[in-house]
Amino acid sequence: MHRALLLLALLGLAASAGLLIALSSGSVELDLKTLWSTLFHSDESLHRTVVWELRLPRALSAFATGGLLALGGALMQVLLRNPLADPYILGVSGGASAAALTVLVLGLSGLWLPVGAFTGAMFSMLLVFGLSHGRGGWTPTRLLLTGVVVAAGWGALISLLLAISPEGALRGMLFWLMGDLGYARSPWLGLTVLALGLTATLPLARDLNVLARGELLAGSLGVAVKRLRYQLFLLASLLTAAAVTLAGSVGFVGLVVPHMLRLVGAHDHRVLLPGSVLLGGTLLMIADTGARTLIAPAQLPVGVITALVGVPLFLLLLHRGSQHLAAVRG
Repeated sequence: MHRALLLLALLGLAASAGLLIALSSGSVELDLKTLWSTLFHSDESLHRTVVWELRLPRALSAFATGGLLALGGALMQVLLRNPLADPYILGVSGGASAAALTVLVLGLSGLWLPVGAFTGAMFSMLLVFGLSHGRGGWTPTRLLLTGVVVAAGWGALISLLLAISPEGALRGMLFWLMGDLGYARSPWLGLTVLALGLTATLPLARDLNVLARGELLAGSLGVAVKRLRYQLFLLASLLTAAAVTLAGSVGFVGLVVPHMLRLVGAHDHRVLLPGSVLLGGTLLMIADTGARTLIAPAQLPVGVITALVGVPLFLLLLHRGSQHLAAVRG
């Protein structure tokens, strides 16, 4: 228990450090003294505008998105009992992306974009659930296969929308598809969903520990496996929908973060779930800081940064910790 508390404390400190880096870095560099004065004094300086109106909302949105994806990834890997599962595997991201691109093709903007993305994600979730359930109920394998097929269908629709879109809209559409926090202005909805999601999943942590070792064992120990699977599917889909609505498709966070924590011994979901939120949020904050500073004043999609870092990182984790990946299967 002491080791678990120490790990969570270190992750909390890392999150605080990541926030300071995000607030102080950019085209206008701020040292810690200037940043402190900007945060806690009421002067109407340029620094205050940069920090409070631009950097802080974007940093908190990045933290919320990373936390949502990492938490959704941890739940998805238990639900499917597959170490390669991530929040996008069931087609929720594809539905959100197709709906958001439709909004952009129609020339709409503002509130229409997040509303469209969330609506598409929810529709995709219901579609996958309905198709995978069938007459005989669903199994993790059936759910996975249905999600992959639905995701492929959304991919075809996305390609069609890109092909018929006016050239002026293509850049924004591609940035959204690759993950972009440039339009994030209010992080509070994302943070609220993240807090509610973590609050809803923590009471399930003991059952998740048992389910990770196999459904037969979980059932024999009194876990209501069928109900728990429904809960996990709903929670993971809602978390993913909220993340995609905030930032588009940001890859590898939900896949890599739970494995990183398992490699340092966080197999207990009472530690893994809050740890995933803290580590996922921190990593995406740092990645987004890099996305807006590496080639400033131009910006990169944050999804490009997470992919460039996530691919070699996951291969390294796979090489060093194959026994930990196998532990997800029970």
